Amino acid sequence: METTPQIRLSVLDQSPVRPGATPRQAVLETVQLAQLADRLGYQRFWVSEHHNTPFLAGTTPEVLIAHLAGQTERIRVGSGGVMLPHYSALKVAENFRMLETLFPGRIDLGIGRAPGSDRFTAHVLSPGNQFSDEEFAEQLMDLKAFLLDEEVPDTIHAKVKAMPQAPTVPEPWLLSSSGQSGLYAAHLGMAFSFAQFINPNGGPKLMQLYRDRFKPSAFFQRPTANVAVFVLCADTEQKADELRAAMELQMLRIEQNRRGPFPSYAEARDYPYTAEERGRLAYNRGRILSGTPAQLREQLTDVARSYQVEEIVVVTITADFQDRLRSYELLAEAFELVPAALPAR
Repeated sequence: METTPQIRLSVLDQSPVRPGATPRQAVLETVQLAQLADRLGYQRFWVSEHHNTPFLAGTTPEVLIAHLAGQTERIRVGSGGVMLPHYSALKVAENFRMLETLFPGRIDLGIGRAPGSDRFTAHVLSPGNQFSDEEFAEQLMDLKAFLLDEEVPDTIHAKVKAMPQAPTVPEPWLLSSSGQSGLYAAHLGMAFSFAQFINPNGGPKLMQLYRDRFKPSAFFQRPTANVAVFVLCADTEQKADELRAAMELQMLRIEQNRRGPFPSYAEARDYPYTAEERGRLAYNRGRILSGTPAQLREQLTDVARSYQVEEIVVVTITADFQDRLRSYELLAEAFELVPAALPAR
């Protein structure tokens, strides 16, 4: 294969609870996957925040990050992301400054604004939150000031500092499936990750808007970005098609608020789709890339080129954990990932 050294691969894992497994097993599988990604040479490993969602065990990324960083050697570990509207900017800053203190140079603070669940659960998490643009923008500015120890007269930042203080700070990333957070990231000089696995439309234009409006900061001197997409890689095209069929049915069930275990290929093959449901499958196909290693090398290279990024974040969910591991192994081989030298102990 022709080499493509400029593309880096990363992982976003949601700790899916596969059929017949427990939430504990799901979290332990996330640890095993992080260790594999570390060995294979992936750039970073992010974990998500979801609430009141039985088939996803990842609820508290800051807790899981601490364990994952301790169980790996080289890979950057972070949130994909912390849903900032649920929390105070000070508490989030202190959680991640502690992580950065424990694991300097390896922590990413990925920030989202979505509920991470239904609106009722979001209200229980933070009863006073209205999810307004103004509140979120203010939280982001506070978070930036806490992370950088900014002195802002006549504000809380003149009196309150985020602890523990350390010589380095976590990398802040704004995660988005729309354009607004990209504009915030550009204004604040933060990195930007576009979630194509959530929204298959308009991403490259929004990424260009981020680059055009980017203002250098103490975090980043130039625009820094990646794109996240569902990826299913298998040894054969037939196997990849089977993994994709099951994933498409699961996405449809989520849209219909039908909760249950991840479906098997047999369930997807025999499911009696209506015309309307087939329309949703067609729409969602832009969120998933599937195929053999050679096919996905070409597809992911095209995605990177369209977004003008050098990093793809891979999200993979399958009914069988071994299929999930194999998918990441095959991608690493296809892109000829090489682990960095492990630090001396």
